Order: sequence, then C-alpha cells, then structure tokens
Amino acid sequence: MDIDVTMTRDWLSHFHPEERGFADKAEEWIERAAERHTVKVTDFLDPRQAEIVQSLANRYGGRAALYFDGGYPEAERRRAVITPDYRDPGAEDPGITVLAVTSADDRLAGLDHGDYMGALLGLGIKREKVGDFHVRPDGCHVLVAAEIAEFLNIQLRQVSRVHVLTDILPLHRLQVVASTLEELILTVASMRLDGIVSDVCRLSRAKAQLPIQAGRCRVNWKTEEDPSKPLKAGDTVSVQGFGRFRILSAEPTKKERYRVRVGRFK
Repeated sequence: MDIDVTMTRDWLSHFHPEERGFADKAEEWIERAAERHTVKVTDFLDPRQAEIVQSLANRYGGRAALYFDGGYPEAERRRAVITPDYRDPGAEDPGITVLAVTSADDRLAGLDHGDYMGALLGLGIKREKVGDFHVRPDGCHVLVAAEIAEFLNIQLRQVSRVHVLTDILPLHRLQVVASTLEELILTVASMRLDGIVSDVCRLSRAKAQLPIQAGRCRVNWKTEEDPSKPLKAGDTVSVQGFGRFRILSAEPTKKERYRVRVGRFK
C-alpha cells in the first residue's frame, strides 16, 4: 500500500535549525526519484547527512531506492545514489575518483589533513565535493567527485608551502590509511559533554561551554548546544578549532566517578 507523504512543512521541526535546509533538499531528491522517476547522485555526505537522507527515504515506503558509496567500504563521507524503486542504485556510477598528491620536497612528510583540505578549499572547491583524505609521509590520496577531478589535477600545485604534483587514479589504486588516535585516560565526575571537552581540549569548564553553546560542537556529526549532554562509549565529538575525538570506553569507578578512554584524531 502506498504511503501518503503529503504533509505540512512541520516535519522540518524535527531537525536542528542548521539541518533544515539540507533536509528540505534531501526530501526533494527523494520525492523526485519516487514520483518523477529521476536519478540523483548527491555530493559527499557526512554520516549525519546520510542518516537524514535514509530517514527521509524510509517515509516513501520503498518507492525510492538508496545506495551510499564513498570509494571504499569504510569511507566516512559518502555520496548517495537515489533512484526509483525499479532501478538498482548500486549499478549507477557514483562519480568518485582518486586525486593523488605527491612531491619531491622533503617537507611533504610534515603535511597533515588540514593542510590538504585548506589547499583544496583555497581553489574555491566546496567541501561537499571532497570525500575522505588518506595522508601518508610520501603524499596523499583524496577521494573527490569525478566532475571536479580534472580541475584539481590542473590547478592544485601547492599545499601549504610545498610544491606538489597531482594525478588522477582509478579507485582500485586508492591507498587507504586508517585513522590514528592519540589515546588519553581521564577520570571524570560525570559524562557531561562540557566536562569531557574541558579535559580533552585542556580548557576550563566555562571556556569549554562557549563553543558548545555557540553551536560549534557536534556529537556524532549532529550539532549539540547542551553542555550537559551525556556522552557514552562510541560517541564522536568535534569542536570547531579544537579537533575531534571519540569516546573509546567509559567505566564507573568505586568512587562514583568514571574512567574514560578517549582517542583524539591526529
């Protein structure tokens, strides 16, 4: 039985204000696939955006098919392929390729994710056109939308102060680099967000609350403005200007405190 998805715009109220613009676009993509038989390949989505697309697709009772691809199985950022239900979205080309960045300059080994990201954005590229970065001492492989690959191959000639060369590679030549974490052991009175951020980022509790209340903190890629939000093992937290970390484990101690193992992304 078909599901009636006609409704007022009140459904947008379920999303954080900064997510509503994206949710509105995502609903249109899915509606076009389900009702007008179009195929949509999105830009790269973060895990929260992918969750929104999946939740909206579920409202259409299977009339829109959905497939996510980030270039390799463990990709964090992925493009969504949205098709009518009678087409196989996995058979569509997600339009992902590898941009390889190399250099003969020894300083290349000192570059990090932020350096490569800054160089791409400095060319006027939107973040949504770029997937995961795999940084090695001898260079970097970046998953990029196929439609901008040639532009980047021509224009990207410097990362930080290092002159670089680029090449476009097929996906099977991608060299995946697993994320490395710097582990910290904390003993905290509670699992409150502001308390964990305070200890991990080495800020006072009051200063840790500022970026949270200003909407510059995300928990599992979703904006979180409540400093008292309780965290749990598996949560990923990012604070603008202070990096990203994951709660690896949290165990209560005999003194009614918590022993928390945190991994900071390098």
